[in-house]
Order: sequence, then structure tokens, then C-alpha cells
Amino acid sequence: MSEGIAKRSITIRGHRTSISLEDGFWHELRAIAAERRMTLTALITAIDEQRRHANLSSALRLAVLDHLRTRTAVTG
Repeated sequence: MSEGIAKRSITIRGHRTSISLEDGFWHELRAIAAERRMTLTALITAIDEQRRHANLSSALRLAVLDHLRTRTAVTG
């Protein structure tokens, strides 16, 4: 399965940054944001504030993975 990588620019705490992620990750991030009733930018900002040393793209991928694992564990 081949997915394209999409680059998006957002503003986090007043600074413009570009993020490159595969389309599937953007889709899941939008779904998580909708589920939490927050904007995509607000979700990304929250993830950015919690990350330690990973770059932002990696932190976003890991957040999606964690969300999907948690959802799978709950629904069985």
C-alpha cells in the first residue's frame, strides 16, 4: 500500500511550522481531533507540548498509534 506524504503548515504558539506526514496519519489526526471536539491545530499543539525529544512528525505518528491501540484495547 502506497500513501502519499502531505506537507502542511500550521502555527504553534505563534511560530509557523511545516509537518510532513502520510495521508493516513493526517486522516487519523483529524478523526482524533473531531472525537475530542478540538481543532486539528489544537490537537497538534497539545501533542507538541507533551513530546520530549522526538521530532514533531514522529510524535504525531506515535500519538496516532497510541490512540489506535487504546481504542482497539477498549473495543476488543
